[in-house]
Amino acid sequence: MRLSNCVPLLFLTFVLGAGFNFASAGEAPLEVVPSVDLNRYAGKWYEIARLPNRFQRDCAGNVTATYTLRPDGKIQVLNQCASTDGKNKSARGTARLVGGKEPNTKLKVSFFWPFSGDYWIIELDPEYRWAVVGEPRRRYLWILSREPQMAVETYQDLLKRAAEKGFDVNRLIRTQQTP
Repeated sequence: MRLSNCVPLLFLTFVLGAGFNFASAGEAPLEVVPSVDLNRYAGKWYEIARLPNRFQRDCAGNVTATYTLRPDGKIQVLNQCASTDGKNKSARGTARLVGGKEPNTKLKVSFFWPFSGDYWIIELDPEYRWAVVGEPRRRYLWILSREPQMAVETYQDLLKRAAEKGFDVNRLIRTQQTP
């Protein structure tokens, strides 16, 4: 990966890994799902929407995240997107569980050691068809799906749930997914 591609990733890992794991003043602690089966969670996810963030500013669409379980208990992360200049962009990282092996709901993701960011699974479909990922300060949020498109009713329900958890869903950017 070229150095120019690393700068946004450095920013992401620095900002998310700044060591602050608390909500803003007056907000309740961010709740996560009860548990996650990492074998079912692994695989490819399509980004449906996200809160604006600096490290994805060059992503024009077709954003995906692929998670692969490693023998050492960590998770390989591959983020990809079509960039604004028409090229494909990718970033590889590693996720590790926070607080032991169970319930697998809170992870730390690092794209550039030693910095890491919070990756908390805050909503998850029982059939693992969609997920919502955030971080405790509520600055970052992603709505993910196993399919490139999501039913409007499901999306609206997830917006409502995220808003109830204190996220500013009015700022969400819908991700363009094209074949």
